[in-house]
Amino acid sequence: MKQYKKALFIFRRDLRLNDNTGLLFALENAQTVIPCFIFTPEQIEHNPYRSDRCLQFMIESLEDLESQLSANNGRLFLFYGKVETIITDCIKNLGVDAIIVNRDYTPYSINRDQKLTATCEALNASFHSFEDALLHPPEETLKSDGKPYTIFTPFYRNALKLEVDYPSENRHTNYESKSIPFAASNASLYNKVLPLPKRQLQSKGGRSEALKILASLGNFESYKEERDFPALEKTTHLSGHLKFTTCSPRETYWAIYHQLGESSELLRALHWRDFFSSIGFYFPRVFTGAFQQHFNAVKWSYDEQLFKKWCEGTTGFPIVDAGIREMNQTGFMHNRLRMIVASFLVKDLHFDWRWGEKYFAQKLIDYDPVINNGNWQWAASTGCDAQPYFRIFNPWLQGLKFDKDCIYIKKWVPELESYSPKIIHKWFQENHQQHAATYPAPCVGHAEESKKALAAYKAAFNNTAEMDE
Repeated sequence: MKQYKKALFIFRRDLRLNDNTGLLFALENAQTVIPCFIFTPEQIEHNPYRSDRCLQFMIESLEDLESQLSANNGRLFLFYGKVETIITDCIKNLGVDAIIVNRDYTPYSINRDQKLTATCEALNASFHSFEDALLHPPEETLKSDGKPYTIFTPFYRNALKLEVDYPSENRHTNYESKSIPFAASNASLYNKVLPLPKRQLQSKGGRSEALKILASLGNFESYKEERDFPALEKTTHLSGHLKFTTCSPRETYWAIYHQLGESSELLRALHWRDFFSSIGFYFPRVFTGAFQQHFNAVKWSYDEQLFKKWCEGTTGFPIVDAGIREMNQTGFMHNRLRMIVASFLVKDLHFDWRWGEKYFAQKLIDYDPVINNGNWQWAASTGCDAQPYFRIFNPWLQGLKFDKDCIYIKKWVPELESYSPKIIHKWFQENHQQHAATYPAPCVGHAEESKKALAAYKAAFNNTAEMDE
């Protein structure tokens, strides 16, 4: 006899049926499972980090999940409101005796589950939370002294010693199929959450799309050598799917392993995902300030006209503008460009990295708080295992090195279409700028601003060191 009569499984960033740890527990231990997703006002209406493209990708993934459930004698129930209120209604009105979720690791998620636990205890219902989102949860990736790693390489070496579970298949069909009076109409709620017309995204949401990518990973044998060249378009576009885990990290790991081998750089990227999650879990201060706290004292500049140019892709630095425009138009930015664009905002324009972190969050389809934060703090030299503060990307050299023929630049900055790469890569020379009436001159001088950045970081570092003495 099963342990529970009726369980409510709440989907979050685990939008799939197969290899879903919490869902499988629910199906195996409850007579009937109500699969649901809850939209909350704080995430939809009152969220300064809201990304419409990320929401569109999520809704596409939810629609795909509906199809998966329909094929297995089930349906997806949607709710809108405070989680505790909806849980209370389900327990009192539907006879739910267990609430089951997969765990997440951000401060918001931890606080949310603490409230859920209290609600379930007060109503005499069981609450279960499962590890599912990572290859290994933070507690399993600690050093021998019980402390978390703050440098990636030893974290990675240790993680390689740990076994990665094989994916679990889901053949269960004991889902609730009857209507729930206080559940929302799915189509109406999707329209309420995202009333804008759908845009063309760089990658489409949903498990069916994720599985196509997993099946094609054998095409990325030269990923390590080619990944930095945006014109080659040698990126998997798995990031959005890993954000919502339409394919589980375990499915992804073994797909890479079997097609590309255990030394693939793509497997290393999965471990970076775990690493940043561990940092966010053990050092939640990173969501509001620098991991290296002495760099909280850096004196930033706040010239909003310069920030506007950066946001619009009109800085006069072709490689920077190309990256920003790609993100603004598609919700995606190539990883090499993310580093260049971030470094430019922080070390050429002297903006607090948190301004860029927030802007990326509002535009990317793959926005993940821990990864976005980790990448921005890496570029800003404020994070754990970050590039040293004295390492400053030269956007002119980066463009020349990684887009020599300006194929990528011309795609996203069409104003430069008729100009030779030689002119584009030296756009800082005044005699070249006179050629284009519609593309601006560089908004700052890189050499001069690099010196200012070094001085600002050095002052913050030295002042803090003096205070500690």
